[in-house]
Amino acid sequence: MADHAVLSASGSHRWLNCTPSARLELEFENTGSEAAKEGTAAHALCEHKLKRALHMRSRRPVSDYDSDEMEECTDAYVDFVMEQYEAAKQVCEDPVILIEQRLDFSCYVPDGFGTGDCLIISDDRLHIIDFKYGMGVLVEAEDNPQMKLYALGALAVYDALYDIREVSMTIFQPRRENVSTWTVSVEDLKAWAENELKPRAKMAYDGEGEYFPGEWCTFCRAAVRCRTRAEEKLKLAQTEFRMPPLLTDAEIEDILAVLPDLTKWANEITAYALDAALNHGKEWNGFKVVEGRSVRKYRDEAAVAEAAKEAGYKDIYRQSLIPLTEMQRLMGKDKFEEILGGLITKAPGRPTLVPKSDKRPAMNVSNAINEFYEIKEDI
Repeated sequence: MADHAVLSASGSHRWLNCTPSARLELEFENTGSEAAKEGTAAHALCEHKLKRALHMRSRRPVSDYDSDEMEECTDAYVDFVMEQYEAAKQVCEDPVILIEQRLDFSCYVPDGFGTGDCLIISDDRLHIIDFKYGMGVLVEAEDNPQMKLYALGALAVYDALYDIREVSMTIFQPRRENVSTWTVSVEDLKAWAENELKPRAKMAYDGEGEYFPGEWCTFCRAAVRCRTRAEEKLKLAQTEFRMPPLLTDAEIEDILAVLPDLTKWANEITAYALDAALNHGKEWNGFKVVEGRSVRKYRDEAAVAEAAKEAGYKDIYRQSLIPLTEMQRLMGKDKFEEILGGLITKAPGRPTLVPKSDKRPAMNVSNAINEFYEIKEDI
């Protein structure tokens, strides 16, 4: 079996909505972003720390992405998992906890398998915990297809050993301060698997169905070359982009909803074209590669300081406090609050228009502008 499933759990949100995308993606190299590599390093550190917390042997991994922030996030993950494990012990004499468990859900998805970060199994409950180190996209547990696939894989093995009646699924995303949990009955989960998952997965595996662009295009390797997605974005640009005074409120609302993805798509096309020109010799008609704006910097700061002093200039250094985040890492959260808590203020952020699905509370619009610009003038 291949190291990477054609229908991966992590990509299920995409291939369940756009079934032919799974096969199309295979035509594109999976280069792996820096964010993905950083996430892999964070997962390895989570695994090590959790094993040590459970008194299991483990050698600490070392990576180029090690940082104070990663230490804090992985510590928080281990603390959360251990809290859930202790809670399971209160209702079950011998709960099972599994780390980086390979899960096979091929009875519903052809060749389907994945790896669950942490599983806690008690008498009648299965709890799956998934660590997300990324901070770009907020991930919710509710009706999350990746988590449901992991649950089905775990049930395939442990449902016969335990009388599991419900499954809880938790997304632990510390850099977004997001801990999202959703619980579903085993009966409802299996009904979804039979009635929705299984037929859609077969279509995806066979490369059948219609291309259907949406938010799931974000992590699709084929997105930048997808004709259906391009046609959708170009149609919007051609038919809707009139001057704002000529648009109705309803038209503006429609455009606001798709504008972030349209902008992202445009940036992806630009990045793809530049990469093709720089690294593959592609010449685009009507375009050329030029050198962008450059920022000056000191070649050798020590040599610069010495030369300036020899020339008689003494006031060449600037002293300032280290940034708040760095100060908190230096002191630790508790000491930071104890020593500096009363000396920290947080100005309101610039008003931003977002979809109602955003979890941030709505601002009092009548006061928002005045508060923001009064503070800005004082700075």
